Amino acid sequence: MGLLNNILDRFNKAEFTVAPNKKLKSISQEFKSNFDLTLVFYKGSAIADATMTLAALDKRTTKKANTKAEGLKIKGSMKVGDAEKLFDKHFGVTVQIKDKTGKKLVPNGITIGQASREEY
Repeated sequence: MGLLNNILDRFNKAEFTVAPNKKLKSISQEFKSNFDLTLVFYKGSAIADATMTLAALDKRTTKKANTKAEGLKIKGSMKVGDAEKLFDKHFGVTVQIKDKTGKKLVPNGITIGQASREEY
């Protein structure tokens, strides 16, 4: 089933797009809706206030957030670590992907699809 699931992840229509002007709460809710995983934004080493936008987060951290970046797309076939790096590369923000309860970090070496199916 693992190989079949990985192939299906590539063709799954669930695709998550991030626009820089959305609130962190909205981005996290859409991520949860698409992948049944928790997306957590950080302001420095602390969890960011979910009511903030990426622009507001930029004003509260020493790391420069790129709020003018174009949206990015994340698919279930991407590795967790690669998706987290994309947020840093595109927007200059730190994120962590956690399980659906938001309590455990998901391993970086598995795909988002595998994480959503709890295959770790």
